[in-house]
Amino acid sequence: MLLAIDCGNTNTVFSIWDGSEFIATWRTATEHQRTADQYYVWLTTLMKHRGIEADITDVIISTTVPRVVFNLRVFADRYFNTRPLVVGKPGCELPVEARVDAGTQVGPDRLVNTVAGYDRYGGDLIVVDFGTATTFDVVDTDGAYIGGVIAPGVNLSLEALHQAAAALPHVDVSKPDLVIGTNTVACMQSGVFWGYVGLVSGITSRIKAERARPMKVIATGGLAPLFQQGDTLFDVFDEFLTMHGLTVIHDYNKDKTLEQ
Repeated sequence: MLLAIDCGNTNTVFSIWDGSEFIATWRTATEHQRTADQYYVWLTTLMKHRGIEADITDVIISTTVPRVVFNLRVFADRYFNTRPLVVGKPGCELPVEARVDAGTQVGPDRLVNTVAGYDRYGGDLIVVDFGTATTFDVVDTDGAYIGGVIAPGVNLSLEALHQAAAALPHVDVSKPDLVIGTNTVACMQSGVFWGYVGLVSGITSRIKAERARPMKVIATGGLAPLFQQGDTLFDVFDEFLTMHGLTVIHDYNKDKTLEQ
């Protein structure tokens, strides 16, 4: 079985893929100091709790936090006797191109979303990922990644607002009943919610106009369903888009190895 690991700036997701479906998925806070042994104890405890006995033979990792790679590599080697594929590193090939300026390094998460989006929905896509940053990835007709947009994430914006203005409290992200707030919390919630609805709608509309062709908007990330309430922003919400992309990349590299 395949253990797919997606390590973002805020959370890390572990999913076990049996070749046809994900049999379990867990999420933990990203901590670069976590050791290989700690990863193993954490994961096996959760597997035991769910009654899962999985024979993990392969590991693939996508991470935007370079400092976690070493311990995850040790984790895969020590406990599963396998050298993991790491997206963006030598030895891990992608089934799509990245057509960007020379010397540009594209985030592994964006490449994985591109691969997954093209595999599931074809070309001419805008993939919106609500993570620590809100990213917009543009997928060409043939599946190539051709650039995109990076905006501050929702929670990052709220935290910055709270830190910069001492009188403003921490608030939860939710859809307000009215646009016009009648108290501080309602005003902040309205600004964040409707501000991001406007941001997503505006950026996707401009991308479509620039590309001058119909494009599907695919959303992923935990807050995507919340913002779908505000307007018809997305054509599809795909909760496991990134994890699916990791399975596609793993299969692509496995097939390449068999061909050699």
